Parts: sequence; C-alpha cells; structure tokens
Amino acid sequence: MRQLPPLNSLRAFEAAARLMSFSKAAEELNVTPAAVSQQIRALEDMAGVKLFRRLTRSLLLTDAGQAALPCMTEGLDQLAEGYRAMRRQDEAGVLTVSVGPTIGAKWLVPRLERFHARHPDIGIRVDANVRVVDFRRDDVDVAIRYGAGVYDGLTSHCLMSEFVAPVCSPALMKGEQPLRKPADLHHHTLLHAQWRMQHAFAPNWRMWLLATGLTDVDADRGPQFSEDSLVVQAAIAGQGVALASRAVVAADIASGLLVYPFGAPDGRGEGYCFYVVYPEADASRPKVRAFTEWVLEEANEADPD
Repeated sequence: MRQLPPLNSLRAFEAAARLMSFSKAAEELNVTPAAVSQQIRALEDMAGVKLFRRLTRSLLLTDAGQAALPCMTEGLDQLAEGYRAMRRQDEAGVLTVSVGPTIGAKWLVPRLERFHARHPDIGIRVDANVRVVDFRRDDVDVAIRYGAGVYDGLTSHCLMSEFVAPVCSPALMKGEQPLRKPADLHHHTLLHAQWRMQHAFAPNWRMWLLATGLTDVDADRGPQFSEDSLVVQAAIAGQGVALASRAVVAADIASGLLVYPFGAPDGRGEGYCFYVVYPEADASRPKVRAFTEWVLEEANEADPD
C-alpha cells in the first residue's frame, strides 16, 4: 500500500516550491492563495515537518522541502503523462491544437473545414493562447508558435516565414495626406502590437523604419494593442497604419479591407517563422502526423515561395 497524502496537497506544494510563490501557484492551479496555503499546512501537519520558511516578502524551502521537490515534480509529470495516455485512448479522435489567437482566427480556423473533409474521423480542439506550452501538463498535442524553431525535446517545422509590411485602410490612400510613400508616415498614426515592441527579434516599426532609412519618424508613437488581431481591426477602421504579417492579413487584403500602401512584402525572414511544434516522442502518432502534413500543405499553397 502506498502511503500518500491528498493529491491536491502535493500539487499545491509542488507548484509553490517550483514557482517560489503562493500567489503564482494559486494562479497556475486556478485556486486562491489561501487555498494553496491551507493545502500546504495540511501536508506539513501530515508529514510532521515544515516545508517552507515564510519570510516577510519571500519564501524559502526548508531542507525537507528541497529534498522533496524534485521527486514531487517528476511524480506529477509522470501522472500527467499517464493521464495523457488515458485520454489518447478515450478520445482517440480528438487533436488539441494550441495556437496564438490572431494566427488561429485569421489563418488556421478558416482552413479547418478542409482538414475535416480529408480526416472526418479526427476532431480538432483549438486552444487559442500565447503562453509557452508544456505538452505534458497542458494536454496539448500540437502547437503553432512564432519563434526560432529550436525547442528542446520538440520537433518543429516552419509553416511560413514572418514576412511583414505596413497595411492600412484604402481610405488612407486618399485625402489631404495620402499615404503613397514611406515618408508619408510622418502624417499618419502608427499602430503597434505590444509583443512586437517587447521582443528583441520580433519585426516591429523600429526595425522596419530603420531598414527603410526613415530615421526621423518616431517608431514608438501611436497606440499599442495586446493582440495582432486588434491592431488589424484598428487598421481596417482607418485608425492608422499597422505593421502586419502577410499570413495574418491575407484574407483582409484579398477582400479589399486592407491594402499594402508601399507594396506587398517579399524577401526572407531572419530565421523566424510560424512553426508547427510537437514532442519528438509523438512524431509517429497518426493524428499528429495527419495534422502536420495537412497544415504544411496549406502553408505551402498559401505561400509557395
């Protein structure tokens, strides 16, 4: 017989010890900090040892806590993997895809009908978020992410390079200050995605203006938005000029809601792509293989270059 305390107590301890924060552990476990603290006290009472030293503004693990943490983390990971294996058998026809909200809404979702037509026995569950995926913990089969494509223990395939260019409403091409050449940006509002401004290697207005040779335009002026999709909607509404991925705005360009005032983007990205990513150990799973082959075909048809 295994002598084990309640699983919730173990999860609360492992999360708090790994993150060194009751509040962060509570956020991860979707409970209150008070509930985390209560579960840990119950575990300490059962084990007869203190696991944390609670300081004024920080936590420290005791020797007992430090000794327990690696085993707890490994054990919970193994339980999660076992549950994942169980779910694979129970939901053999469902594939969970984690994808950023914008590329998901603008590029992936409009194409899913073609995947269903080819693989009617495979259901797709779309999880739209931008957080870093832990495939073991998050019950995700495949992710689509923007980055350099080098991920430990994961297989990645480049779907499409990150070609970006200014886009705007056709209305901005007219009026008192028509947008016809890059220098005309002096008279127009720049629209920003926050993540592009915060990541050193993400294509943003600062990079684009520098490459164009416009050194007298304030690259940081203009409103910021948390998602690319909001930037695109602001551009469609005529509120300014957005720097957007070709993949994200392809449908809006085709429908005439947006235009490339200075021409469509070309050239090669700097090693950064939208990647389809999955654990190396899952490469032979039929659902993962079917989705990966299909999504790569879709990307190639949309951008044969």
